[in-house]
Amino acid sequence: MAEKYRVLSPEVLYTETAITTTDRSDIDLFKQLSSRNPRKRIRLCAHGAPDDRLHEMLIVHERNAYVRPHKHPGKSESTHIIEGLVDVVIFDDEGRIGGVIRMGDYASGRTFYYRMAVPVFHTLIIRSDVLVFHETTNGPFDRSDTVFAPWAPDDGDVDSVSTFMADLDGRVGLMQ
Repeated sequence: MAEKYRVLSPEVLYTETAITTTDRSDIDLFKQLSSRNPRKRIRLCAHGAPDDRLHEMLIVHERNAYVRPHKHPGKSESTHIIEGLVDVVIFDDEGRIGGVIRMGDYASGRTFYYRMAVPVFHTLIIRSDVLVFHETTNGPFDRSDTVFAPWAPDDGDVDSVSTFMADLDGRVGLMQ
């Protein structure tokens, strides 16, 4: 791993090569690394640094990874599912569900790609044991540019996250 990736944190790897390639063995490694993280996620940044203008990432989330509802004013985001199933839940500013994008890889027959060009709150309900996806957004990355939904619990509040996600899953289930 040392020659191919630079470890920024237990959740973030950066490419060390001019031409970034990944194969099944890389994804298997990312899955192993994700399972060791408390938040059950990892990403490979194919761009060189946080201040790059274009950010491309391969991301692995396990089923119980919580993505706090958030939006990115002034940025667009596209997602392409490589493996797994997920419901992308879209909210209005007050936390009402505005829509659900039911996604899976190409072979699943579900939507496998979206581009979000407007800043709307969104989160993931992962429906498979593992979700692997390619995400592209514009940089530079500055955590303070991400607006977290005030009506959704912080990642660290495990009990509230569990209650929130169970309630959200029930509401999304009623929409099917």
